[in-house]
Amino acid sequence: MTSESPSLTGTDSLAPPPGCPAHGLGAGGPRRLYGPDAEDLAGLYERLREEHGPVAPVLLHDDVPMWVVLGHAENLQLVRSPSQYTRDSRIWTPLKDGRVKPDHPLMPHIAWQPICSHAEGAEHERLRDAVTAAMATIDHRSVRRHIGRHTQALVNGFCERGRADLVSQFAEHLPMAVMCEILGMPEEYNDRMVQAARDALKGTETAIQSHTYVMDALSRLTTRRRTRPEDDFTSHLIGHPAGLTDDEVREHLRLVLFAAYEATANLLANALRMVLTEPGFRARLNGGQMTVPEAIEQSLWDEPPFSTVFGYFAKQDTELGGRRIRKGDGLLFAPAPGNVDPKVRPDPSESMQGNRSHLAFGGGPHECPGQDIGRAIADVGVDALLTRLSDIQLDCAEEDLRWRSSIASRHLVALPVRFEPKPQQDVDLPPRAMPIPPQRSNWQVGALSSDPAPAAEPQSAAHQPPSVPEPAPAALEPSRPRGLWQRLLRWWHGG
Repeated sequence: MTSESPSLTGTDSLAPPPGCPAHGLGAGGPRRLYGPDAEDLAGLYERLREEHGPVAPVLLHDDVPMWVVLGHAENLQLVRSPSQYTRDSRIWTPLKDGRVKPDHPLMPHIAWQPICSHAEGAEHERLRDAVTAAMATIDHRSVRRHIGRHTQALVNGFCERGRADLVSQFAEHLPMAVMCEILGMPEEYNDRMVQAARDALKGTETAIQSHTYVMDALSRLTTRRRTRPEDDFTSHLIGHPAGLTDDEVREHLRLVLFAAYEATANLLANALRMVLTEPGFRARLNGGQMTVPEAIEQSLWDEPPFSTVFGYFAKQDTELGGRRIRKGDGLLFAPAPGNVDPKVRPDPSESMQGNRSHLAFGGGPHECPGQDIGRAIADVGVDALLTRLSDIQLDCAEEDLRWRSSIASRHLVALPVRFEPKPQQDVDLPPRAMPIPPQRSNWQVGALSSDPAPAAEPQSAAHQPPSVPEPAPAALEPSRPRGLWQRLLRWWHGG
C-alpha cells in the first residue's frame, strides 16, 4: 500500500519549508545526514529503517530534502527502472527551485555533467558503448602483471622497516599506479597524483586546484593519444565509432580514474582491515576455507567502497518501498544499508561466501563497467602483500582505528601494521614468502641424513636470503617444484 505522507522534495504544502526547525526533529520526521546527529551514519540508517521501513526521508546540507533507499530489493528496483528514475539532476525540484545553492558541499556530486553516468536514452547508449568497448580491450593478464609489479614495488618501500601504514603507503597508491598504466599515462603516477586525487575527492579548500592538476594530466594524455594512439584505454576510447570529442574523452577519463581509484582504495583498506582485525576471517584464509577473491566479496558486502551514490531522480509520480515518490524527488542509492537489509541478511555476522548479490557496484544501466579491474587490484594486491608479509599484525588497538565519514563513503584514516623486517624482492618476479626454518629431522618423513639434527633456531626474516628457494632434492621430488616455478614465472610474464 502506498503511504499518504507528503512528498519531502516536491512542492506539497504539508512539507516544512527548508531550514524550518521541524526538519530532523520529532518522531517520524526526516533526519539530517550531516552534523552531530550523523556521526554514526550506519546507526542512523538502522534507526531510519525502524521508523520508516525501506525508504526514509532525510536532509542533506542546508536541510535540502531527499529520500534514502535502505532496502536491498528497493535499491535494485531504483537502479533497474530507467523509465521511472534518471541520474539527470536537472529535474530535481530543490535544484530547480533554487534551494540548492551553487556552493552546496555536495555540488560536485549534484551538478549534471555530459558523461554516460548522467545521460539516458540514445546519448547514454552512445557514451556507455564507447566506455564499455574500451574496457573490453584491456588485457587482463597484463593488468595482473601491472598489479603484481606495483605491489612488489610498494612493499619494497617499507618491508625492511618492519612497520607501515597500509592506507597511505599501499591502499591509496596501488589503484592509482595501476589505473595510470591502464589509461596510458604511467609517467603521471607519483605521490603528487595520489595526493591530488585524494584531495579532490575529499572536497577540501584546495580541492579545485587538485582537480585541476588531475585534469591537466588527462588533457595532456588526450592530446597525445589523439595524434599518436597506442594500445591503451584512452586510445580505444578516442578511436571508438561514437566519435567522442576531446571534452567528452577527458570527462570520461576523469570518471573512470576517480571512480576506480576511490572505490578500489577503499576496498583494499577495508579488506586488509578485516584480515587483520577479525580472527575468524584470517583463519578461514589461512586454513584454505576461503580464497582471497572470496574474502574480497565478503568485504564488498560488509563495507562497500561507496556508502551511498548521489543520486537518482523521479521522472514521474511513483511508489517505492511503500512511499509516495513525487516527480522531481531525489533518492540516494545506498549500498551500505542495503547490504545489511535484514530481509537478505538476518544475521549480518554470517559469511556471505559465494554470494555476489551485494550492491557495491550498483546495477541496471549504470552498473560499474570496471568492477572486474577493481576486484583484480584487490585480489592480487592483498594476496601478494600477505605472501610477502605473512606475519603481519595490526600495530594498534582495534578500537584506536579512525574513520573519516561522509554521506558518500567511509574512509579508514590509517592502518598501522608491524612485521619482522623482510628483504626486498625483484618487482618483475612473483611475490614469495621467505624460507621457513627447517624442522628437526625426526619430524620429517624420509630424512636425508641418518644423523639427528638439532632444532633450528628461528632466524629473523631480515637475514634470510632473498633468492628463489632451491628446489627439493631429486630423491624426494624429481621434477615438480622446478616445473611449477617455471609455470608461475611464465604466467607472471604473460606466457
